[in-house]
Parts: sequence; C-alpha cells; structure tokens
Amino acid sequence: MTASRRPAPPAPAAPGFALRVLVKAALLFIVVNLAWAGLNPLPALSQVSAYNRLFPGRPRLPFGEDPSKAYNLSLFELDAMFGAHELSAGPKPAGEYRVLLMGDSSVWGFLLRPEDTLAARLNAAHLAAPGGKTVRAYNLGYPIMSLAKDLLLLDTAARRYQPDLIVWLVTLESFQADKQLSHPLLQHNPEAVRQLIQRYQLRLDPQDKNFIQPTFWDQTLVGQRRAIADVLRLQLYGVMWAATSIDQNYPATYDRTQSDFEAGDTAFHDLKSPPLAEKDLAFDLLAAGVRAAGTAPVLFVNEPIFISQGKNSDIRYDFFYPRWAYDDYRRLLAEQSQKQGWNYLDVWDLVPASQFTNSPVHLTPAGSQLLAAKVASRLLAIATAK
Repeated sequence: MTASRRPAPPAPAAPGFALRVLVKAALLFIVVNLAWAGLNPLPALSQVSAYNRLFPGRPRLPFGEDPSKAYNLSLFELDAMFGAHELSAGPKPAGEYRVLLMGDSSVWGFLLRPEDTLAARLNAAHLAAPGGKTVRAYNLGYPIMSLAKDLLLLDTAARRYQPDLIVWLVTLESFQADKQLSHPLLQHNPEAVRQLIQRYQLRLDPQDKNFIQPTFWDQTLVGQRRAIADVLRLQLYGVMWAATSIDQNYPATYDRTQSDFEAGDTAFHDLKSPPLAEKDLAFDLLAAGVRAAGTAPVLFVNEPIFISQGKNSDIRYDFFYPRWAYDDYRRLLAEQSQKQGWNYLDVWDLVPASQFTNSPVHLTPAGSQLLAAKVASRLLAIATAK
C-alpha cells in the first residue's frame, strides 16, 4: 500500500515581501491624501444630501450639542447645512411669496418645538401676499448672537433661493463691533467671511486672530476626517429625525432667566457707563444685509426681550442688558433706520416676562405667537407696498 504524501509546506515569503507591502501601502496613503488635499472634494460631498429626497428637509438649520438625544449636530460646512434644510427641496414654487427669517437662537427656536417657532407660526397663519401668492417663511436663524454670522447665512441664501422678503431679527447683544468674528461658524469659514468683508467693505479684520487657518495637513483626507464624519452623521441622524421630528433636547426642567440683580451692576461687557456710541455697534453689517438681499426688501425687527420686575430691575432690564445701554441702543438703531430708510419694527417690550424661558430672548410658544402676529402685519404691509 502506497503511503500518502503530505502536501508540501508553503514556500517561505520572499525576503522583503512584507516591507514592500508596507511601502506600497504608505505610498498609496500619501497619494490619496495628496490628491484629496489638491482636489478638495469636501464641498462637493457636502452638497450630496438625503434630505428632501429620502426624508424631509429640516425646518431649521442643523445645530445640536447632544446628537444622541436631538438627532442633530452642529457642523461648519455651509453646503451641508443648507442641503439638509427644507429650503433646498427644489425650485421655488410659482405661487410662493418667499420669506427668509434671519437671527439668533430665538429665531431658531431654542426650547421650542418645530411647530412653535416664528417661521412655523407665520406659516400656520396662511398669509396671502398680493397676486394670490402664499406667504411661506423659512427659518434660517442660527444660535449664538452675531450680525456677521447672520450676514454670512443671508448672503448665501439670497444668492441661492430667490427670497421675496428678508426678516432679520436683531438685539443689542449681536451688535458688538469687536466681537463679530467670535462665532465658530465664521472661524471655520474664513475665506467666505473674507469675501463678505471685501464685497461689502465691512469694518472687520480679514486677518482676524479668531480665524482658523487650515494647514496643508488639515486639508488632507486624514486632516478632514472630523468634518467628513460630521457630514455623514448628519445624513444618518436624518432617519431618526424624520421618524420623531425631534431636533433638539427638551429638558424636563430648566432654570428660568434671571430676574434679580446686584446693586450697582450697570456693566454691559466692557462698557460701564453711558453713552453707547455708534462706533460700538456694527451698523455696517445691517447695511451690507440690505445690499446682499438684492431686490428683496429687508425688515429689521428689534426682537422682544425679558423685562424684569425683580430686585434692582430699575438698573437692568435683564441679565443681558443694563437699562442705559439698551436704551441707547434702541435710540441709535431707530436713528440709523430713519437715516438709511430701512424697514424697521421695534417690538422690544411686546412679550410679557412670563413668556420667556431660559434666556432674555427665548420665548414660550405663546410668546412666539405674539411675535408672529406683529411680524405678519408688518410683513404684509411691505409686500403690499412693493
């Protein structure tokens, strides 16, 4: 009986095989990263969105600090932000009178359900513009106060989405001339901000120290891995958002806005005494917004603030504002509006103190409804006049 033959053992790897594999992998890694940095495909990738296709567009721009609870997150790619918004659903309908709402977290709707934001309340009113067009408001508010941040979003939206009217809600805290470029969205988009500065001759420093200047390594595939992951995660969260309509965390309890203050507390940031000067406020950004809107009129709204009746409320309206600073601001804004011929609505004291939540500008649903009624009336007057 013939003995079975054992298979021959595999030939040992040629000397240096493993090294050659490692070298090729390293070269491929380098080539891919160099190509990514050279081509910069992230903006194009950001424009690819499942929103308005596989699931509905979001009614407010992506923003969130706890994605696991809010099915939302903050990111800095403007194309991805707008691509997720319902404004990007398709061409503007022929029968639509399009209104873009700009502003801070009060417009975005902090602690408000999507159906209770200013935009939603305006849409629920089923307003009709001249010519039988239906007024449709879109929420482009974004948290953290900065007129420069608002202008960046306004300029981007006005160029893409054919607005008929811009409603820009403002408050003193967003006007500080020396703090305009401290917003993270601006810091991560320095070139876009520099274009705004040049286009509108803004009194801002194009070399501001707050700008994040990407190195070559930052522009490689590895360097942009966080930004890429954020763009992809925004798409994934769209599934749960579409199923729940939850786009922020709603805590069971929260601290109400402060109503008692220390005696002698009259400071507004670094300013401690009147008067507030025109140079302290970034009025040039409002003028730039009018230009950015093109043929669409702009309505500036001095948004409601909490007016305290508590301890030492004779020297401060609220946590944000000493009375002297806010009164000076209202006077200066009214004067500028008259001088420039701006559409202006001042509703600073419209909402009672009971209808604010955790901030001097964050409203309850009832407060949002009060504001919507006032804005709707002025909005229709402008639409009719045009």
